[in-house]
Amino acid sequence: MDTGRYHIIVVDDEPVARARLSAYFSKEGYRISEADSAAAMRRIIEHDPADLMMIDINLPGEDGLMLIRDVRARSNVPIILVTVRNDDVDRIVGLEIGADDYVTKPFNQRELLARVKNVLRRSTGQRYDESDVRRFHGWSFDMRQRRLADPAGAAVELTHAEALLIGLFLRHPGQTLSRERIVHEIAHRDWSSYDRTADVLVQRLRRKLGDAPRSGRFIQTAHGEGYVFVAPVR
Repeated sequence: MDTGRYHIIVVDDEPVARARLSAYFSKEGYRISEADSAAAMRRIIEHDPADLMMIDINLPGEDGLMLIRDVRARSNVPIILVTVRNDDVDRIVGLEIGADDYVTKPFNQRELLARVKNVLRRSTGQRYDESDVRRFHGWSFDMRQRRLADPAGAAVELTHAEALLIGLFLRHPGQTLSRERIVHEIAHRDWSSYDRTADVLVQRLRRKLGDAPRSGRFIQTAHGEGYVFVAPVR
Protein backbone atom coordinates (compact mmCIF):
# COMPACT_ATOMS: atom_id res chain seq x y z
CA MET A 1 0.00 0.00 0.00
CA ASP A 2 1.29 3.45 -0.93
CA THR A 3 0.90 5.18 2.43
CA GLY A 4 2.24 8.62 1.52
CA ARG A 5 -1.05 9.85 0.11
CA TYR A 6 -3.03 9.02 3.27
CA HIS A 7 -3.67 11.76 5.81
CA ILE A 8 -4.41 10.55 9.35
CA ILE A 9 -5.61 12.84 12.14
CA VAL A 10 -4.78 11.71 15.68
CA VAL A 11 -7.27 13.26 18.11
CA ASP A 12 -6.05 12.78 21.69
CA ASP A 13 -5.62 15.23 24.57
CA GLU A 14 -2.51 13.44 25.87
CA PRO A 15 0.60 15.01 24.27
CA VAL A 16 2.78 11.93 24.83
CA ALA A 17 0.22 9.57 23.30
CA ARG A 18 -0.21 11.85 20.28
CA ALA A 19 3.53 12.21 19.82
CA ARG A 20 4.12 8.46 19.94
CA LEU A 21 1.40 7.72 17.41
CA SER A 22 2.53 10.56 15.19
CA ALA A 23 6.15 9.43 15.24
CA TYR A 24 5.30 5.79 14.59
CA PHE A 25 2.89 6.38 11.71
CA SER A 26 5.07 9.08 10.17
CA LYS A 27 7.92 6.57 10.12
CA GLU A 28 5.58 4.16 8.32
CA GLY A 29 5.02 6.75 5.60
CA TYR A 30 1.69 8.31 6.58
CA ARG A 31 1.00 12.03 6.74
CA ILE A 32 -0.06 12.82 10.31
CA SER A 33 -1.84 15.75 11.90
CA GLU A 34 -2.33 16.06 15.65
CA ALA A 35 -5.34 17.52 17.45
CA ASP A 36 -5.88 17.82 21.20
CA SER A 37 -9.61 18.57 20.96
CA ALA A 38 -12.62 18.42 18.69
CA ALA A 39 -12.20 22.10 17.86
CA ALA A 40 -8.58 21.57 16.84
CA MET A 41 -9.58 18.65 14.62
CA ARG A 42 -12.19 20.77 12.84
CA ARG A 43 -9.63 23.48 12.17
CA ILE A 44 -7.41 20.89 10.49
CA ILE A 45 -10.06 19.38 8.23
CA GLU A 46 -11.17 22.81 7.04
CA HIS A 47 -8.04 22.98 4.88
CA ASP A 48 -6.81 19.36 4.90
CA PRO A 49 -9.47 16.61 4.88
CA ALA A 50 -8.59 13.33 6.57
CA ASP A 51 -8.45 9.85 5.06
CA LEU A 52 -8.75 8.31 8.54
CA MET A 53 -9.23 9.55 12.09
CA MET A 54 -8.09 8.02 15.36
CA ILE A 55 -10.29 9.52 18.05
CA ASP A 56 -9.87 9.08 21.80
CA ILE A 57 -12.98 9.07 23.98
CA ASN A 58 -11.50 11.21 26.76
CA LEU A 59 -11.37 14.65 25.17
CA PRO A 60 -11.91 17.98 26.92
CA GLY A 61 -15.30 19.56 26.32
CA GLU A 62 -16.81 17.63 23.43
CA ASP A 63 -15.83 14.02 24.12
CA GLY A 64 -14.84 11.46 21.51
CA LEU A 65 -18.27 9.86 21.24
CA MET A 66 -19.91 13.25 20.60
CA LEU A 67 -17.25 14.02 18.02
CA ILE A 68 -17.72 10.69 16.22
CA ARG A 69 -21.46 11.30 16.03
CA ASP A 70 -20.88 14.74 14.52
CA VAL A 71 -18.24 13.55 12.04
CA ARG A 72 -20.39 10.65 10.93
CA ALA A 73 -23.33 12.96 10.27
CA ARG A 74 -21.16 14.87 7.79
CA SER A 75 -18.75 12.32 6.36
CA ASN A 76 -17.99 8.63 5.83
CA VAL A 77 -14.31 9.06 6.65
CA PRO A 78 -13.05 5.91 8.43
CA ILE A 79 -12.83 6.26 12.22
CA ILE A 80 -10.91 4.12 14.70
CA LEU A 81 -11.92 4.68 18.31
CA VAL A 82 -8.89 4.70 20.62
CA THR A 83 -9.59 4.63 24.34
CA VAL A 84 -8.23 3.67 27.75
CA ARG A 85 -11.70 2.60 28.78
CA ASN A 86 -12.12 -1.15 28.83
CA ASP A 87 -15.89 -0.80 28.93
CA ASP A 88 -18.18 -2.75 26.61
CA VAL A 89 -20.75 0.07 26.73
CA ASP A 90 -18.29 2.64 25.35
CA ARG A 91 -17.16 0.33 22.55
CA ILE A 92 -20.72 -0.61 21.63
CA VAL A 93 -21.90 3.00 21.66
CA GLY A 94 -18.89 3.99 19.56
CA LEU A 95 -19.73 1.33 16.98
CA GLU A 96 -23.42 2.20 17.04
CA ILE A 97 -22.81 5.85 16.24
CA GLY A 98 -20.45 5.08 13.38
CA ALA A 99 -16.92 4.13 14.44
CA ASP A 100 -15.47 1.51 12.10
CA ASP A 101 -13.17 -0.20 14.59
CA TYR A 102 -11.74 0.30 18.06
CA VAL A 103 -8.57 -0.35 20.04
CA THR A 104 -8.11 -0.19 23.80
CA LYS A 105 -5.03 1.36 25.42
CA PRO A 106 -2.46 0.09 25.98
CA PHE A 107 -2.22 -1.42 22.50
CA ASN A 108 0.49 -2.86 20.30
CA GLN A 109 1.48 -0.28 17.69
CA ARG A 110 1.98 -2.93 15.02
CA GLU A 111 -1.54 -4.19 15.66
CA LEU A 112 -2.91 -0.66 15.29
CA LEU A 113 -0.91 -0.24 12.08
CA ALA A 114 -2.48 -3.44 10.73
CA ARG A 115 -5.95 -2.12 11.65
CA VAL A 116 -5.24 1.19 9.93
CA LYS A 117 -3.99 -0.50 6.76
CA ASN A 118 -7.03 -2.74 6.70
CA VAL A 119 -9.49 0.12 7.20
CA LEU A 120 -7.82 2.30 4.56
CA ARG A 121 -7.56 -0.53 2.05
CA ARG A 122 -11.22 -1.30 2.46
CA SER A 123 -12.29 2.33 2.41
CA THR A 124 -10.73 2.96 -1.00
CA GLY A 125 -11.39 1.38 -4.37
CA GLN A 126 -9.38 -1.72 -3.46
CA ARG A 127 -12.27 -3.57 -1.90
CA TYR A 128 -13.54 -5.96 -4.48
CA ASP A 129 -12.42 -7.53 -7.73
CA GLU A 130 -16.04 -7.68 -8.84
CA SER A 131 -17.37 -4.89 -10.99
CA ASP A 132 -20.98 -6.07 -11.03
CA VAL A 133 -24.07 -4.72 -9.37
CA ARG A 134 -26.10 -6.97 -7.08
CA ARG A 135 -29.87 -6.41 -6.90
CA PHE A 136 -32.41 -7.49 -4.30
CA HIS A 137 -36.06 -6.45 -3.93
CA GLY A 138 -35.50 -3.31 -6.00
CA TRP A 139 -32.35 -2.30 -4.11
CA SER A 140 -28.95 -2.33 -5.82
CA PHE A 141 -25.37 -2.39 -4.59
CA ASP A 142 -22.32 -1.72 -6.74
CA MET A 143 -19.67 -4.11 -5.44
CA ARG A 144 -16.75 -2.04 -6.72
CA GLN A 145 -17.97 1.46 -5.97
CA ARG A 146 -19.75 0.32 -2.76
CA ARG A 147 -22.81 2.34 -3.67
CA LEU A 148 -26.19 1.34 -2.29
CA ALA A 149 -29.37 2.61 -3.94
CA ASP A 150 -32.92 2.13 -2.68
CA PRO A 151 -35.82 1.03 -4.94
CA ALA A 152 -36.45 4.65 -5.91
CA GLY A 153 -32.84 4.98 -7.06
CA ALA A 154 -31.80 7.26 -4.21
CA ALA A 155 -28.29 6.78 -2.85
CA VAL A 156 -28.02 5.46 0.71
CA GLU A 157 -24.89 6.54 2.56
CA LEU A 158 -22.85 3.70 4.06
CA THR A 159 -19.80 3.72 6.26
CA HIS A 160 -17.02 1.52 4.91
CA ALA A 161 -17.77 -1.14 7.53
CA GLU A 162 -21.45 -1.22 6.51
CA ALA A 163 -20.42 -1.47 2.85
CA LEU A 164 -18.13 -4.39 3.66
CA LEU A 165 -20.93 -6.12 5.54
CA ILE A 166 -23.54 -5.84 2.80
CA GLY A 167 -20.93 -6.89 0.25
CA LEU A 168 -20.19 -9.96 2.35
CA PHE A 169 -23.89 -10.82 2.59
CA LEU A 170 -24.45 -10.31 -1.14
CA ARG A 171 -21.54 -12.57 -2.03
CA HIS A 172 -23.01 -15.30 0.17
CA PRO A 173 -26.82 -15.04 0.03
CA GLY A 174 -28.68 -17.80 1.82
CA GLN A 175 -25.58 -18.79 3.82
CA THR A 176 -25.37 -18.37 7.57
CA LEU A 177 -22.43 -16.13 8.39
CA SER A 178 -21.10 -16.51 11.91
CA ARG A 179 -20.23 -13.53 14.05
CA GLU A 180 -16.65 -14.78 14.05
CA ARG A 181 -16.51 -14.68 10.25
CA ILE A 182 -18.12 -11.24 10.05
CA VAL A 183 -15.63 -9.75 12.54
CA HIS A 184 -12.70 -11.42 10.81
CA GLU A 185 -13.76 -10.27 7.33
CA ILE A 186 -14.46 -6.67 8.38
CA ALA A 187 -12.11 -5.93 11.28
CA HIS A 188 -9.46 -8.63 10.71
CA ARG A 189 -9.40 -9.64 14.34
CA ASP A 190 -10.47 -12.66 16.35
CA TRP A 191 -13.99 -12.71 17.72
CA SER A 192 -14.87 -13.48 21.33
CA SER A 193 -18.23 -14.22 22.90
CA TYR A 194 -18.16 -10.73 24.45
CA ASP A 195 -17.61 -8.99 21.10
CA ARG A 196 -20.74 -7.15 19.92
CA THR A 197 -19.16 -5.72 16.76
CA ALA A 198 -21.04 -8.01 14.36
CA ASP A 199 -24.38 -7.42 16.09
CA VAL A 200 -23.94 -3.65 16.08
CA LEU A 201 -22.97 -3.57 12.39
CA VAL A 202 -25.93 -5.73 11.44
CA GLN A 203 -28.19 -3.44 13.45
CA ARG A 204 -26.79 -0.40 11.62
CA LEU A 205 -27.22 -2.03 8.22
CA ARG A 206 -30.77 -3.10 9.03
CA ARG A 207 -31.64 0.51 9.83
CA LYS A 208 -30.25 1.67 6.48
CA LEU A 209 -32.30 -0.98 4.69
CA GLY A 210 -35.44 -0.34 6.74
CA ASP A 211 -35.33 -3.99 7.73
CA ALA A 212 -36.96 -4.67 11.11
CA PRO A 213 -35.25 -7.49 13.05
CA ARG A 214 -38.54 -9.30 13.67
CA SER A 215 -39.63 -9.33 10.04
CA GLY A 216 -36.17 -10.13 8.68
CA ARG A 217 -37.07 -9.26 5.12
CA PHE A 218 -33.41 -9.07 4.16
CA ILE A 219 -31.31 -10.20 7.13
CA GLN A 220 -32.45 -12.89 9.52
CA THR A 221 -30.84 -13.94 12.77
CA ALA A 222 -29.77 -17.57 12.99
CA HIS A 223 -29.90 -17.90 16.77
CA GLY A 224 -26.70 -19.25 18.20
CA GLU A 225 -25.07 -19.21 14.76
CA GLY A 226 -25.01 -15.75 13.18
CA TYR A 227 -26.88 -14.00 10.39
CA VAL A 228 -28.18 -14.94 6.95
CA PHE A 229 -29.17 -12.73 4.00
CA VAL A 230 -32.47 -14.23 2.87
CA ALA A 231 -33.57 -11.95 0.01
CA PRO A 232 -33.06 -13.32 -3.53
CA VAL A 233 -29.97 -11.73 -5.09
CA ARG A 234 -29.29 -11.33 -8.79
